[in-house]
Amino acid sequence: MNYEELLSKKTQAIKFSGIRKFFDIAASVKDVISLSVGEPDFKTPFIIRKEAIRTLEKGKTAYTSNSGLEELRAAIAGYLKETIGVGYDPKHQIIVTVGGSEAIDASFRAILDPGDEVLVCEPSFVCYDPLIRLADGIPVPIETRVENRFRLTREQLLEKITPKTKALVLPYPNNPTGAVMRREDLEGIAAILRDKNIFVISDEIYSEMTYGDEKHVSISELEGMYDRTIVINGFSKAFAMTGWRLGFAAGPAPVITQMLKIHQYGIMSAPTVSQYAAVTALRECREDIDYMVGEYDMRRKLIVNGFNEMGLDCFEPEGAFYVFPCIKSTGLSSQDFCLRLIEEKKVAVVPGDAFGECGEGYIRVSYAYSINHILLALKRIKEFISELKG
Repeated sequence: MNYEELLSKKTQAIKFSGIRKFFDIAASVKDVISLSVGEPDFKTPFIIRKEAIRTLEKGKTAYTSNSGLEELRAAIAGYLKETIGVGYDPKHQIIVTVGGSEAIDASFRAILDPGDEVLVCEPSFVCYDPLIRLADGIPVPIETRVENRFRLTREQLLEKITPKTKALVLPYPNNPTGAVMRREDLEGIAAILRDKNIFVISDEIYSEMTYGDEKHVSISELEGMYDRTIVINGFSKAFAMTGWRLGFAAGPAPVITQMLKIHQYGIMSAPTVSQYAAVTALRECREDIDYMVGEYDMRRKLIVNGFNEMGLDCFEPEGAFYVFPCIKSTGLSSQDFCLRLIEEKKVAVVPGDAFGECGEGYIRVSYAYSINHILLALKRIKEFISELKG
């Protein structure tokens, strides 16, 4: 069999995730300390797990509506109204998906035709570029810079828009940098887009994880943006429900209708037990979220100080649970730095170029781990840096 000839050329051209690559390398090294994966170290709150057990005991294991449980969609609508101040019709404007990633994939496939361009703020999560390509679109990176706090500027956006531009991906709070777009930043972006036929895909999976007095702002709540924005979110990060595989999209009814077709044929419906558990999460777990975010904030300050003290300039993240220290002073590429760190000190982090070419010279470090775990990792990284300097 000539598999290279028979397999999809488009799929063969897609690279494997740089995050999972280093996760797999770390898994093969004994006694490694990993700060590589963005997965909360907290257990899913007990009340959510209890509801899942009760759902199983009652035998509620059949398919749900393709769009998701009506009760869950209503709860999501209430949650969005409370958190970002935007109202959505749960029957026609919300779809429950298998994680936020499926919602992103369905968004691209619902709006893109061959040759359409999608602007993607980078550094950013690894899924956007390949999913755009798989939907026959063309990803167009916009390099955000540390001097702008890794925020998208209106000047950068204007420079990249062409007649082929179909959508803009706004991944904030950002993975891997921890950057946050504030209201005044979003107003500048909205002012450009209001009179253009361009979608915004606003990935807000880390919306609960912002630090300081200013809370998350969704571009969907700004004047003229509601009808052109698809809001992506989910339960993995804020509710520590990564393995439950549950996300959602909210947006204009014509877009959600097309996404529903894709979801209907490819997935059918999201896991039933997870959906019932998610209703409880939205209704009863506000204190759990606040506790976890408080813990992340403490870890954030610790790890930023740790990197700055060892001489690696570290942008202070305002959201999510990652830091993105600069390692250019070591003279190593991001890949070499991370490979040597695993081999010599048994610490796993992710090279910055996994998140776009402009991530070269940085590493992504997750602080979704215990204080002791972080402290030991910082100690070993500091030793590694000292040895590099000779």
